[in-house]
Amino acid sequence: MAILIGLIFLALSVWAVLPFPFPLGLNWGSEVLTVLRGGLPLLGLFVGLIAVFIGIADLKDKAEAKKEEEAEKAKANSGESK
Repeated sequence: MAILIGLIFLALSVWAVLPFPFPLGLNWGSEVLTVLRGGLPLLGLFVGLIAVFIGIADLKDKAEAKKEEEAEKAKANSGESK
């Protein structure tokens, strides 16, 4: 059922942007391009922000892992001393 609905939406989308008068298409191609031109910079902004947040989280995780590793080494060294 989902495949059928997806195919219907694809067909309607293609029909809407066809560059012909009404029976063959809605000729919305220029409006679609306007939306894409306005939306792509915003998409780039959000992708960039998400990448920065992921990078910061990765740096924090690496620092925490390094601290845990040093704590384990210190614990192992103190256990060997006894």
